[in-house]
Amino acid sequence: MGKIVLFLIALIFAALVGGAIYLIAYDIPAPVAPVERVIDNDRFPQS
Repeated sequence: MGKIVLFLIALIFAALVGGAIYLIAYDIPAPVAPVERVIDNDRFPQS
């Protein structure tokens, strides 16, 4: 039973390290679509 638990912990650790390396090495492209939002004038304080 102890060897199975140790194997599962090692497997989870390897998956976490592998995922971290993937995120560090992968070049995530920036979004290219423009974002336009209409904001009501009521949200701004009137001076």
